[in-house]
Amino acid sequence: MQNIENVELSFLSLDDYQELKAAMIDAYTSLADPYWEEHQIETLINKFPEGQIVIKVNDHIAGCALSIRVDYDAFEEAHTYNEITGNDTFNTHTSYGDTLYGIDVFIKAEFRGLRLGRRLYDYRKELCERLNLKGITFGGRIPNYHKYADKISPKEYIEKVKRKEIHDPVLNFQISNDFHPARILKGYLEGDNGSNDYAVLLKWSNIYYEKPNKETVPTKKLVRLGLIQWQMRSYKNLDELMEQVEYFVDAVAGYRSDFALFPEFFNAPLMAENNHISEPQAIRELAKHTEVIVQKFTDLAISYNINIITGSMPEIVDDRLYNVGYLCRRDGTKERFEKLHVTPDEVKVWGMEGGTQLKAFDTDCGKIGVLVCYDSEFPELSRILADDGMDILFVPFLTDTQNGYSRVRACSQARAIENECYVAIAGGVGNLPKVHNMDIQYAQSAVFTPCDFAFPANGVKAEATPNTEMILIADVDLYLLKELHQFGSVKNLKDRRTDLFELRKR
Repeated sequence: MQNIENVELSFLSLDDYQELKAAMIDAYTSLADPYWEEHQIETLINKFPEGQIVIKVNDHIAGCALSIRVDYDAFEEAHTYNEITGNDTFNTHTSYGDTLYGIDVFIKAEFRGLRLGRRLYDYRKELCERLNLKGITFGGRIPNYHKYADKISPKEYIEKVKRKEIHDPVLNFQISNDFHPARILKGYLEGDNGSNDYAVLLKWSNIYYEKPNKETVPTKKLVRLGLIQWQMRSYKNLDELMEQVEYFVDAVAGYRSDFALFPEFFNAPLMAENNHISEPQAIRELAKHTEVIVQKFTDLAISYNINIITGSMPEIVDDRLYNVGYLCRRDGTKERFEKLHVTPDEVKVWGMEGGTQLKAFDTDCGKIGVLVCYDSEFPELSRILADDGMDILFVPFLTDTQNGYSRVRACSQARAIENECYVAIAGGVGNLPKVHNMDIQYAQSAVFTPCDFAFPANGVKAEATPNTEMILIADVDLYLLKELHQFGSVKNLKDRRTDLFELRKR
């Protein structure tokens, strides 16, 4: 190999055509028509100049990548090369396309082994991100398949290549560059005898893709969380309790928080006025306040420009008692969530029942989920929310002992790791001597992260002082989650063995 003085990546020019033609003939020795005509290259350059690049070594072409931009939904998954290129006219290219389609990529034989192909793919990925495209797609040749075609199917061939039992220089290279095989394409490229006319549809997804929308305010990526570690104390009435609520909303909104999280049963002190009746009756009396409290939270969300997770409250529906809460968005809309797994104590003392609704909620700060206290200890729930696109999981809780708190904390940290999301937990502290079944509380509110290089090594973003009334403010970066999904040291969501098991909601 000649001495290398410089390596340059540049846009393809029509002046490069003759050298490009010679390079393609050198690269595609097994194909009958190995090069593009000059008028075809001219068309590509005119339609999509930034999609046509060459890599030069010592000022001579060593490789090339040609691309078009297509509206991928307009094509069948089982398309052919002629269909995707419009029979080599490239009239399938559109400036409004959502996918970068790879038409051609090659490196001359004398320059292979220098990772020049990786530079071409890296440029395509950067272009994809810059143009806000969904990803890159192309039909990849499997030039060694003809050696095995009489023994194994294309699908088996791909599996053996992935397991390193068969070496295929093209497919190996594409997989190592984060492209994943999506399906087999039969009859894709006419005359590709080495591949027995098969190809592999390969895809790379742009994790930074943002679906175009007409909303004035885009989804935020740096999100500020305000957690309220609520002190249980006596209140004369509902108005006095809501004054304390507004104080905390005002405080976290003053720090420009995007969310305020209240604990489970933060309004339990109001049961003191009914301490003379049985526990089941007292909590049903407390439930009569819920509708008014939710309306006041909705008003606060609007006036303080903050999304509020209300913690949870008792609510009666068709004479049945549930533990519920609300997401009150700053635009005035609200959503209801339910505690699905009530504790044995909630059943025994209050006659409470578990709810049935589980869903992720859209907000102006990404998708969120809410699991109330005990629900955080059931991993299936958060996994379903993660499959729905959840970025942040909120866990309002109430625990009386440090043992109970430790269960919520440990499980919430596990949820952050296994679902590659942020988890924020907030609880109540202090004592309620005049309320039966609510004597003592223990809490240390916190924000947890996955454990990888972009996050704290111990997975703890921030934590409050134990058993002290306070607010905890923490910033979380949603872009770091997207990078983790694609480039993390481990990929808990992607690496699930869905060939062995599945999880679904009834």
